Amino acid sequence: MEVTARAPGKIILAGEHAVVHGYTAVASSIDLYTVVSLRLRSEDEDTVKLKLNDIGLDFSWSVGRIKEVLSHLGSPFSSTPTSCSLETIKSLATLVDEQSFPETKIGLASGVYAFLWLYTSILGFKPATVTVSSELPVGAGLGSSAAYCVSLSAALLALSDSVKLDVSQKGWSTFKETEAELVNKWAFEGEKIIHGRPSGVDNSVSTFGNVIKFKSGVMTRVDSNMPLKMLITNTKVGRDTKALVANVSARKSRHPDAMCSVLNAIEAISDEWSTIIQSHAVDDLYLSANEEKLGELMEMNQGLLLSIGVSHASIENVLQTSMKYKLASKLTGAGGGGCVLTLLPTHISGEVIDKLVEELGSFGFQCFSAGIGGKGVQISFDHSS
Repeated sequence: MEVTARAPGKIILAGEHAVVHGYTAVASSIDLYTVVSLRLRSEDEDTVKLKLNDIGLDFSWSVGRIKEVLSHLGSPFSSTPTSCSLETIKSLATLVDEQSFPETKIGLASGVYAFLWLYTSILGFKPATVTVSSELPVGAGLGSSAAYCVSLSAALLALSDSVKLDVSQKGWSTFKETEAELVNKWAFEGEKIIHGRPSGVDNSVSTFGNVIKFKSGVMTRVDSNMPLKMLITNTKVGRDTKALVANVSARKSRHPDAMCSVLNAIEAISDEWSTIIQSHAVDDLYLSANEEKLGELMEMNQGLLLSIGVSHASIENVLQTSMKYKLASKLTGAGGGGCVLTLLPTHISGEVIDKLVEELGSFGFQCFSAGIGGKGVQISFDHSS
């Protein structure tokens, strides 16, 4: 039997950077997914294989070698999400170093550490093949690592003793609330291996889907009632998130009163965002009016982000281009490059979108059309394998 899990990426709708200083941010799932397929093998095959299809990397370890290096872990503890110790990280590094890891992709090694930790902690030392594919670009601020950890945790837990799923059900199904919480906690442990001190927002959005408000470490799930669609433009410009956050903090220290006003304004935008998307559209006119309001909020939010120094020439190119088509845009995430959101109203024609995508493509940008606020992690079973 093969189990497949898929988990969505995420975008920040409003509140990036302000959230670092204790203000509200609003994040949403998007219908672009990372998919993990897991097939247990017979005991005599004695290998654990990891195939990362999109980056062209394959890894293979003998079960005996994994047992030898990670013997201190003992039996699996799937019902008790546990942080990976520094000692175990060193052991995981030993296993990864034994593989032929290309120097140009060494930054992805932490993702393999996370795989080995989650796999052995949840399933122990069983031979298997795990295949990963994704629609999410890596390092673009769309929650690719969280979607990876969530889908991986979901697939592993589906074959553990800690969750009870109806394996006879056809198509995609969701976890019960308590089981989803377990997936989320394990995914967070994987995220900690990759990022050190993640906020937990990305994995929570990927696990539960829909929209989440986040303030001072407290997350509140929001039910979106608006069928919104965004064009996500990946500028492919790398950015240093830590440096951008530090620069905003430094500006706040130099101009405390002015920055307080800016951050308060950003929080007001976040609060209004969450209020609007929870409202029920009584007719098309009401929906259009709300879309117009959200577009204005995006433009104001972008102006405020520009004022705190986190925009970039590539982002401005997207803004100017989308403005030609009277569409509202804003950066999402850290800024300094990365991705830009453009709201696609329900009345917009496919021809206009195609022209916009073509023009943005002339800058070397990559575009994705994505619905927001959809379901979180889902699971399916294939008995033919």
